[in-house]
Amino acid sequence: MDELPDNSVHLVVTSPPYNVGKEYDRNLTLSEYRSFLKKVWAEVERVLVPGGRCCINVANLGRRPYIPLHAFVVEDMAELGFLMRGEAIWAKESSSSSSTAWGSWMSATNPTLRDTHEYIMIFSKAAFSREGKGRKSTIGRDEFLEFTKSVWRFDAEPARKVGHPAPFPVELPYRCIQLYTFLGDVVLDPFIGSGQTAIAAVKTGRRYIGYELDREYAKLSERRVREFINDSGEQSGRTVQ
Repeated sequence: MDELPDNSVHLVVTSPPYNVGKEYDRNLTLSEYRSFLKKVWAEVERVLVPGGRCCINVANLGRRPYIPLHAFVVEDMAELGFLMRGEAIWAKESSSSSSTAWGSWMSATNPTLRDTHEYIMIFSKAAFSREGKGRKSTIGRDEFLEFTKSVWRFDAEPARKVGHPAPFPVELPYRCIQLYTFLGDVVLDPFIGSGQTAIAAVKTGRRYIGYELDREYAKLSERRVREFINDSGEQSGRTVQ
């Protein structure tokens, strides 16, 4: 993100690759993976404005052993000086598959919990609040009451429908953007993937910047944003390949 000036981004919303063998991941050890992400989070800290927020969506991994990825992210962000604001639990049980491995069926031998949730961890840079004088929020009363709850309920996004192996739904960045930014702010997703954050930014009248290493996914993101703009008549942002 060298091209981005210091203190130039108002919000980061992202979901990092999970390093579990999907086609866009490299096979890293947990230590290497954390080191890789920490370099990204350090750049996020640099480009965020004071008081700017960072929302990171992760799911925990593995079974033998269970890997609490969200706990490692919290630890690494704290070491970089971020202030943790809280976390939302994305409860997606209504769209979760019933075929998830059970461990041992109806036996105490080895029952395995079925993850039907993910985390959205919220951090601030340097300060808990942002200057809002002369800035316009676009969130309404009902949305504010719903989005400030610590449990969010909406369906997952089908990978086949989007064309990406692990998309989060537009609703996720939409909520973060409505809660934590003003009209016209800049939203960054350092793992833009299929462009869901960019679409949410356009939808809410924000500008976006996205990074993606895979050229095909970068093209997918740009195409999906263009299609949304054509359908809605909105225009905003760019995707960096």
